[in-house]
Amino acid sequence: MMSVAGAQAFIKPMQTPPSVSPGIQRRHTLPASEVRPLNTQDATSVFEIEREAFISVSGDCPLHLDEVRHFLTLCPELSMGWFEEGRLVAFIIGSLWDQDRLATEALTIHKPRGSTLHIHVLAVHRTFRQQGKGPILMWRYLQYLRCLPNVRRAVLMCEDFLVPFYRKSGFKVLGRCAITVANLTFTEMWYPISGHAYMRRNSEAIRFPQHPLTLPLTKTDEQVDV
Repeated sequence: MMSVAGAQAFIKPMQTPPSVSPGIQRRHTLPASEVRPLNTQDATSVFEIEREAFISVSGDCPLHLDEVRHFLTLCPELSMGWFEEGRLVAFIIGSLWDQDRLATEALTIHKPRGSTLHIHVLAVHRTFRQQGKGPILMWRYLQYLRCLPNVRRAVLMCEDFLVPFYRKSGFKVLGRCAITVANLTFTEMWYPISGHAYMRRNSEAIRFPQHPLTLPLTKTDEQVDV
């Protein structure tokens, strides 16, 4: 099991709750906005969001419900969920792979000693799309990966229309993916994960931007914001 102690800055609540005078009772105790690793209890919510996001576009899901549970059991620390008042609104699920390029086995196998992080899926609840949550969550996830000492690169496969979306997050095209699903073909993309020692020393000093002005939405983003 890899250490994630240095990564805690990236899985804390996004905002510090405002101070409340002693005479005023809070309506609830859930943080307004929180990012944390997923667990198997989140699997149904994950799959509901994923199914709605992908079935209408691709006809299939990157992960079926049993596969979601599979990876959240084996490597929950490689997932990230964004919650608004306790409700899951966006998520990423990943696992480790031991080669530079993806193969069919990477869809279902987690290689604990691998140095390649395979991002299986990024999805946003339909109610919260067109708000930039996809790019923001990906940014935070990639920063979190920098704190994991064994991870050297992140890879993913996507349909061609999503290539511009991932390019905006810093991913580069590797070429056609060797994996096909039914009649679907994919582009394989990668992102270098570097600066591990620096990030481990300074992760507590790094904070998630409250106003992500470097990620403005454009018409292109709105079309592919997952």
